[in-house]
Amino acid sequence: MNKYWVYVVISAMFEVGWVTGLKHADNWLEWTGTVICIVISFAGMIAASSNLPVGTVYAVFVGLGTAGTVLADILFFHESADPLKLVLIALLLAGVIGLKAVTKDSEGEKA
Repeated sequence: MNKYWVYVVISAMFEVGWVTGLKHADNWLEWTGTVICIVISFAGMIAASSNLPVGTVYAVFVGLGTAGTVLADILFFHESADPLKLVLIALLLAGVIGLKAVTKDSEGEKA
């Protein structure tokens, strides 16, 4: 995995932070954390897009962020862990991993 894919994964983790913050932030410190997560998340995604196909970067970023947000809701905010929901998240992750596996980096090699 090259460093640009690492940027995508880290950016997706910060996406979970800001999406969760949009719903749960109640004071200026939490809102500050949310804004910091937004900045880091988008800066990483933009950096990754400079050397990877933008469509693939965005799809992986959003897919990982979506899966992470659903899992964070289940783990930290007591959302239901419906088995069908978990199967659909697994399918989403399988698609994201597959998309990453077939994407070539800027040098034309599989990333």
